[in-house]
Amino acid sequence: MVTPLRGLVYRLVVAVDVEGYSKLDALDQSLVQARLSDVLDAAARNAGLDRDLWYRQVRGDGELAVLPADADAAWVVARFTEQLARALADLRAAGTPLRMRLAMHCGPLTAGAFGLVGDAPIVACRLLDAKVVREELATSDDDLVLVISDRLFADVVRTRFHDLDPTRFRPARFRVKSTRYSGYLCTVAPVRG
Repeated sequence: MVTPLRGLVYRLVVAVDVEGYSKLDALDQSLVQARLSDVLDAAARNAGLDRDLWYRQVRGDGELAVLPADADAAWVVARFTEQLARALADLRAAGTPLRMRLAMHCGPLTAGAFGLVGDAPIVACRLLDAKVVREELATSDDDLVLVISDRLFADVVRTRFHDLDPTRFRPARFRVKSTRYSGYLCTVAPVRG
């Protein structure tokens, strides 16, 4: 059982969203939700992560999660992303493809009356919902597009820990609600091959 967030914390936030969910009927939406839960569980398990320890906020066709304080951000960017791509490839091979966007950011947040509040969840959600990220997935042959914040790129990806490869990321800039955001897109494995 996840301990509720208390006070202002600085954590890694992971957000996912499924492509085309709102165009589905109720039965297909429920099937997509089940597949989404399965691939997130499989990716975390195969990356050695325990999703039961994540503070999770369900979003219908996605999830906003806060990882524990001791989570290795470089490991999550490298291995969770890699395992999520594999789980999605397995779904495609089984004839039940699922395409999604994955966003990550680290920053301050806390629990509020209606969910997470603070910079970290807002930035993660803005990155996830950015038009440039949606367009990247729509035109990609891959089933997963990763977008991370500038801060996460500078603090984590550039370290090259866990075989992260900064050259596999490209900058993206966009504006939402009069605020400028920037991040890095990755449409291939974020690690050296």
